[in-house]
Amino acid sequence: MATTTAVITTTAKRSDTPTSSSAKAAKVRGRVFTYLALSVFGVIFLFPLVFMFVSSLKPDAQILQDIGTPSAFLPVGDISLDNYFGVFDRVPVAQFLFNSVLVTVLTVGLGLVVNSMAGFALSRLEWRGRIVVLALVIATLIVPFETIAVPMVYWVAQLPTLVMEGGVLKYDFGWLNTYEVQIVPFIANAFSIFLFAQYFSTIPKSLDEAARIDGASWFTIYRRILVPLAGPAFATVAILTFLPAWNQYLWPLMVVQKEELRPVMVGMQYFFQLNTAWGEVMAYTSLITLPVLLVFLVFQRAFVSSIAASGVKG
Repeated sequence: MATTTAVITTTAKRSDTPTSSSAKAAKVRGRVFTYLALSVFGVIFLFPLVFMFVSSLKPDAQILQDIGTPSAFLPVGDISLDNYFGVFDRVPVAQFLFNSVLVTVLTVGLGLVVNSMAGFALSRLEWRGRIVVLALVIATLIVPFETIAVPMVYWVAQLPTLVMEGGVLKYDFGWLNTYEVQIVPFIANAFSIFLFAQYFSTIPKSLDEAARIDGASWFTIYRRILVPLAGPAFATVAILTFLPAWNQYLWPLMVVQKEELRPVMVGMQYFFQLNTAWGEVMAYTSLITLPVLLVFLVFQRAFVSSIAASGVKG
């Protein structure tokens, strides 16, 4: 009897081996196909960046000559860094980069504080009109910025400010040609407020009740309970706020006339005056794209995890 059982078991194992091997082979083939497809799509999406970086090393005549051929994506021919030297001769790149970094960092940092506090008030506090205010905040998402840009220019020109003249602090009106006009209007963001409100609403309110019983204030609850638990929401809002702040063009073009206060995107217009220098255009766009790529590469893991977590939570 024992011998019969052993024979049956051995036969079953032998019969299962081809099936498991074929399943593993199918799994490997599926994984190889998936990675191959992702690699192909990745290469396709990288073509514009490769073309930009390669063209920044070529003179204008060669860029136009290589268009439509594989050489457009290859660093062949007359390769040099002359376009980059020409960019620094034509525009104050360092000043533009400093302005964009300053505006972006302050916009994102202050926006995280203001929008998270607004989302906390709309999701955790009970007060009359809360639902109406949240609905109005969401409704502003359908209003294009271009429709309110001109009225905003009028209002920021009337705002009070303090200026330093001859070592004396004076009271004046108008925010035009300042850093604050590029930062303050974009600190509060309807989408960020809505995202924070939705994320905070998924956290059990029993934590608030327990903290209130222990004598904690609402600000303490926000700072010591909600903020540590909302890391994915903060990361998502920071990433989604960074790109619009860095890519600002229309608004700075309207409110900033001083060259020393302009961001990098406004500097693009310097290259389209009279004869367009395409090599220098590619070199300049490469310089202003590198910070964005570096930020994404450094925070790639946080970016993916924050988007995934926000999608599950929200």
